Amino acid sequence: MKKLLISIYLLSLLSCSTDIGVTVPTFGDDSRLGETFPLLQSAKQKMEGVYQVSQGTSHFGNRVILKWSGNHLSIIGLKDANYFIVQGGILDSTLYFEGYWRYATSLETGLAKLTISSEDGGDFLISNGDSVQIKLNGAFGDDNQTPNNKLVLVYDRPFSKKVYEKNFWNLAHRGGGRTADYLPASENTLEMINLAERYGANAIEIDVKLSHDRIPFLYHDRTINLRLTQKGIMWGNIEDFTFAQLKTHITLINGEKIPSLRETLEFVLEETNLTLVWLDMKSTKNDLPEVIPLQQEIMNRAAAMGRNLEIFIGLPTAEKIEQFVSYPSYETVLSLNEFEPANVRFTDSEFWGPRWTLGTQNNEVQDMHAEGRRVITWTMDDPNFISQYINEREFDGMVTNYPTLVAYYHYIQF
Repeated sequence: MKKLLISIYLLSLLSCSTDIGVTVPTFGDDSRLGETFPLLQSAKQKMEGVYQVSQGTSHFGNRVILKWSGNHLSIIGLKDANYFIVQGGILDSTLYFEGYWRYATSLETGLAKLTISSEDGGDFLISNGDSVQIKLNGAFGDDNQTPNNKLVLVYDRPFSKKVYEKNFWNLAHRGGGRTADYLPASENTLEMINLAERYGANAIEIDVKLSHDRIPFLYHDRTINLRLTQKGIMWGNIEDFTFAQLKTHITLINGEKIPSLRETLEFVLEETNLTLVWLDMKSTKNDLPEVIPLQQEIMNRAAAMGRNLEIFIGLPTAEKIEQFVSYPSYETVLSLNEFEPANVRFTDSEFWGPRWTLGTQNNEVQDMHAEGRRVITWTMDDPNFISQYINEREFDGMVTNYPTLVAYYHYIQF
């Protein structure tokens, strides 16, 4: 094992880590939400749907979708992959919403506030008054500046029956998105996973490594590097260190600590409504004896809670497949095979995971469905291909770095 290196000379060679996270703007003392009362779930459900943007189209396009996740309302559009994340409450028959907007593909962000007056749908949402067309009136701004650009959203229609006919998994890559995409949390962290549902995801893909003392943890790259971590006293192959060393001496770009797989899956189980987790097995070691029992434990706990949660072992390499089929009773272990359908049958995997560049492969996908298997493609980031693949409705889900885009195309369907 490489030893822990503490060297002034080495540190002098390392450039300062780049703060690539976006600071989420907040209202601070100007917030009115502290005066409001929580919204009932019935009001939230009636708000969800497709809305026309009647003012603010130059920034956010012509249409957006509104979807709740817990206490956060996500407003998601197509133009520049825009989205809003706001929270809301009721005060004097008016609904108030505050939060921020963001372009997922750039650094542009700002504050946003919206209201629904009693005559614009507030009475209907709060007390089941006469049905009216819901209208959100408000404004948005740049960064932490006071919002002063007019924004009006008008309810158009509910989500279509087609949206609900078939379960579709929107898997957020690396727990919610990549560190390189200027998100307010680092990839493969609890903090990122906590944001996934607000980005429209209902599932996640995470990367699993194995420490020197055989504790599974989350990290993508082979080495400790300045892409993912702040400069420190450790470098080299990340799997050469104990988990205690990693937890103590490594700080990720946005200030988080590397989580173990156990604490990650327990967080998913207890703190989210996510329904599917793809464990992308990135270790060069045979980590299955440590990971599979944990996978089984968490799924058993989910079942006992009445919680819909599936966790599968990803098999991305021939070496990992060989390790998998050597595991006792591997046929009973939920897994995903990334190779051709014949290999999926060889490992008796519940899921097939073809890369999106191979095309829609409708015939092969239909064959998998006929055998009771499910198909998830990866990693989809191009808006045109996301739209095409969703509209064809053959895949059961897709992994993406932009779950807001996938959510938009999924929920906008007629």
